[in-house]
Amino acid sequence: MSQQSPDRSTASPPVRPDASMSLLTNVMDHSLDEGYAEASARRKADGSAGLPRTLRSKLGLAAGLVLAALVVTLGAAEARISAPVVAKEREELIDRIDAETSAADALESDVDELRTDVGERQRKALEQHGGDQGELVALLSGATAVEGPGVKLVVDDAEDTDQGGGGPRESTGFADTGRVRDRDMQRVVNGLWQSGAEAVAINGQRLTALSAIRAAGDAILVDNRPLVPPYTVLAVGDGKRLSTAFQDSADGQYLHALQESFDIRTSISDQEKVRLPAAPSLIVRTAEPKAADTGSGAAETGKGTS
Repeated sequence: MSQQSPDRSTASPPVRPDASMSLLTNVMDHSLDEGYAEASARRKADGSAGLPRTLRSKLGLAAGLVLAALVVTLGAAEARISAPVVAKEREELIDRIDAETSAADALESDVDELRTDVGERQRKALEQHGGDQGELVALLSGATAVEGPGVKLVVDDAEDTDQGGGGPRESTGFADTGRVRDRDMQRVVNGLWQSGAEAVAINGQRLTALSAIRAAGDAILVDNRPLVPPYTVLAVGDGKRLSTAFQDSADGQYLHALQESFDIRTSISDQEKVRLPAAPSLIVRTAEPKAADTGSGAAETGKGTS
């Protein structure tokens, strides 16, 4: 019995790799729109494509090219001619800037010398006219450098200055509650004075009775001099007693609340010896007793002077 051979079907053509991307394939194969292709073929058939064929058109094209070349040439020549003039003006401007900078530096140096001279004269005036209490007056006014036992208080911004929440500054409108502010340093300094400090300095800047602690943006100014954190406060006084009195005071508790609520970093320690420089500038004022008002002046106001 003969064996029937198996049927063999014709193999199907392989599938194109880009069969699933028919839209992209159509765009690539027909990149030129049919309307544009037809218009291009029509222009070629009419002979209107390519360079102009008439003499008038050729003359117009040549004139346009000559005009463009002339404009470019004139621009290049003008730039080449004006280059030395611009360079000279630039050099003159640089020389003027250097001269004015040198003059400003000289004036600033003169101001520093005059300020130092005025400060020395004020210190001598305090010592000479202070009488038996000349040294005490010079000490209290910040006219002389001081050295002795005291405390060292360091206040620094929080590591993450974007913290928020309640606390002693919740109603002050601070955008960054983890940053030390001028009013914080004001309370710290006032608390040290109240706790018995005899002299206080912040980052080497001696404070006097007329010193001002203000803010300019995010910077803290002490007598118009900017300071940067960490703020190191040195105070002369009985170290242990001063440290204990400050931490128990309302201002010390305020600083502790800032540390607990906003992670402001603080540390305080008593020191055997701290040295504070003299104040860089002094304002000498003389207080005189006010004469008592008598007669009609007191009668008109209804108040007397004791």
